[in-house]
Amino acid sequence: MIVFPPQPDPAYYYGFVYFRQVKDSDIRRGYFQKSVVLLTRLPYITFFNFIIQRIAPEYFTHGLASLEAACGNMNQWPPPRPGQQLHLPILGQIIYVRLPTKSDKPAARDGEGPVIKKSSSVVVIPSVHDLNLHQALQPVLNNFEMIWELVITNEPIVVMGPSPTLCANTVQALVSLLHPLKYASDFRPFFTIHDSEFKHYTTRTQAPPRVILGVTNPFFTKTLDHWPHVIKLGEISSSNPGTEESRPHQRSRSPGDLSDTRPGVFSRYKPFLQKDKTFARLVISNKTPPGKRPMEVQNVMVKKHALELTTSFIIPLERYLASLMPLKRDVSPWRPPPQLKPFDSELFLKGMEGAGPHLTSRVKGNWTGLYQ
Repeated sequence: MIVFPPQPDPAYYYGFVYFRQVKDSDIRRGYFQKSVVLLTRLPYITFFNFIIQRIAPEYFTHGLASLEAACGNMNQWPPPRPGQQLHLPILGQIIYVRLPTKSDKPAARDGEGPVIKKSSSVVVIPSVHDLNLHQALQPVLNNFEMIWELVITNEPIVVMGPSPTLCANTVQALVSLLHPLKYASDFRPFFTIHDSEFKHYTTRTQAPPRVILGVTNPFFTKTLDHWPHVIKLGEISSSNPGTEESRPHQRSRSPGDLSDTRPGVFSRYKPFLQKDKTFARLVISNKTPPGKRPMEVQNVMVKKHALELTTSFIIPLERYLASLMPLKRDVSPWRPPPQLKPFDSELFLKGMEGAGPHLTSRVKGNWTGLYQ
């Protein structure tokens, strides 16, 4: 199976923002507001989140000279080469990071390499792009299998949350659920009413586009109430992440009922797969005392469950597609290239009975219906 390392997309930029708000009675709105924004085509979410958190406070303290110094450091960085361990200077610190390659195992840590002694001037970032899925998806883990289905079937989804950070992290987490597949549709971690495609996404004259949006403005509660799948987030309690408030259940919805302020998954979608009770008991249950299981362990459990679902979905397709490929003996430079056999969906679905995902996944349900 091919693992896709994060690749730049020439059609989009990724924006990382550090926002600062300070009370100021001399300003009409009562606050001085300013942001530092970092734009890049590289989807290295974890890495650039760290970079913006490093350079923005320096800018607000020391002014434009610190930004010039940071840009000077970045200009010295070598080109991003997969598989290499990079030493990147930034404002008096050295960042050690390794970029993933296609040959990396899905469960391997990108930061594997020589042990480096940490100090105040040395920072080791284990992965440039890995998100903490447990933390980002904590409010909707009770509907994990259904949400995975919505993402892999390319359904339009709106994520509504109290803050841009929470929305953006959740959207990025949803997109990463398909690893090692690449999510090929559009997604907007933070979408606002000022976006140039606002009318396109909010129109009621056609079906919602295949896109995942993250929004915070309450205005979208009415503007997007015709979208079929809405995830509403609440504030996550850091002291007890397993409380009932942070574990919403799926609620069947009808147009106009998004005024409900409680967190939840609002959708009429009927999942083909059943909930994994073992996964729910280990990761979602509030019977585990807070802090007894480290967050890193919880994150690995969620990633492993998503990877199992995706690979179980892929394996039958890989097996069937391999049967459509020409045999080696039929390939010759002296003859026209052989033709691939046509994809027969009925024949593929018949093969699910004896060689379907039920052989590799403990998640039960109507896998054939999901393929259809």
